[in-house]
Amino acid sequence: MKPYANIAELIASLESEIRSLTEEITTLKEQPQSFNEQVIFKYIDTCSTGKTKDFVRALGVKSERGSFFSSGDVSKLIKDGADDISPQLLAIARKVASMKNKHGKHH
Repeated sequence: MKPYANIAELIASLESEIRSLTEEITTLKEQPQSFNEQVIFKYIDTCSTGKTKDFVRALGVKSERGSFFSSGDVSKLIKDGADDISPQLLAIARKVASMKNKHGKHH
């Protein structure tokens, strides 16, 4: 909870959090619009670059380098983004990565 000066400020802050969470939920309910979004959804689902890499490899997709997809490729996609990934989805993936880095394994 954010610091607040009075009840009205607390209510405004909580309402803002609700709007933000509602937007995140809406984003997570959408279907992936591209292969990169499919990769990002898988990362958010598993909270693991390794499991996401395995998912991509199982589909037979290679990295841009022409070699097997790696965990580093997943991390790079989250960090750098791509034109075919919605900014909202990328923000959620980055939040998941940040949580994982701060607190160890998320699950």
